[in-house]
Amino acid sequence: MDKASANDQSLDATIAADKAAALKLAPVSHETEARLDRYIALLREWQAKTNLIAPSTLPNLWTRHIADSLQLVDLAPAAKRWADLGSGGGFPGVVLACAMAETPGASVHLVERIAKKAAFLREAIRITASPGVVHLAEIGDNVDRITGPVDCVTARALAPLHQLIGFAEPLMRPGAKALFLKGQDVEAELTEAAKYWNIQPQLHPSRTGDGWIVELTSVERRS
Repeated sequence: MDKASANDQSLDATIAADKAAALKLAPVSHETEARLDRYIALLREWQAKTNLIAPSTLPNLWTRHIADSLQLVDLAPAAKRWADLGSGGGFPGVVLACAMAETPGASVHLVERIAKKAAFLREAIRITASPGVVHLAEIGDNVDRITGPVDCVTARALAPLHQLIGFAEPLMRPGAKALFLKGQDVEAELTEAAKYWNIQPQLHPSRTGDGWIVELTSVERRS
C-alpha cells in the first residue's frame, strides 16, 4: 500500500469514529444519516479542488460541522421554512435541508455569493434529495429572492453579529427568529451589536465545543 492510500484509510477511520461521536451528540433517523453520508462524500470529493471547509477540520467534520449544524433543529422544533445566510460549504443550510427532508412542507433557502460554492450547494441538494433552494446572491440581497415568510434565519462564520442582524432583520420582521452560531467572543459581539440594535438575546451553549448559539426573536434598529 502506498503512502497516499494509507493516509486516505487513516482519514476514513478517523472520520468514521468522529461520525459516531457526532451522532451521539445529535441523533438523526437512518434516512437523514444516509443523506448526510452522501453529502459528506460529495464534500470530500469537491474539497480536493474547492476550499469548502478549513482542511484542518476535515478529520472532525462530523462533530465540528454536522453536529454543530444539527443542534439548531432542537432550538426551533416547529420551524419548517429556514433561510441560511452565507451557506458556504453547506453549514448549517445543507445539513438542515437533510434533516428536514422528511417534514412535509419544509424548505431551506441557502444564500451564497460565491458561484463555485453555490454550484456545490446545488449538487449537494440534488444528490441528497433535500428540500433546499440555492440563491447565488450577495447576502444583503436575500429578501428579494426569498419568497414567502420563513420561520428561522441562520448563519455560521459569516460576519460580526451586528452585521448579521442587519442581514436578517427584513426576514425577521414578519415573525421569524434567528439562530446564529458564534464562538467564544460572543459577549464582545453582543456588546457591539447593542450599540446598533435593541435586542434581548438568549444564549445556548454549543454541544460541540466552546461556542454559543445566539437566539433572537425580535430586533429593532436603534434610532
